[in-house]
Amino acid sequence: MSAEPELIQSPLSQSITRDGHTLQVDIYRLEEEIDWLLEVVNEEGTSHVWDDRFATDQAALDAVHEAIDEEGVAAFLD
Repeated sequence: MSAEPELIQSPLSQSITRDGHTLQVDIYRLEEEIDWLLEVVNEEGTSHVWDDRFATDQAALDAVHEAIDEEGVAAFLD
């Protein structure tokens, strides 16, 4: 029986506060994968997962900052 692959959390995962709202940014990958996944969770616990995969964890972090700058934090609220 094979073991479940380990989830690797990026050190770039962080909380971002804008306009009085805090978003949890989680950047992670499976140990056997090379691409990173991006998930943003709002204060109500609603998760927004990007369909795109990212070659680096920095690219994922850049994407969330770009989305917040372009669409505002309200795009991630319930």
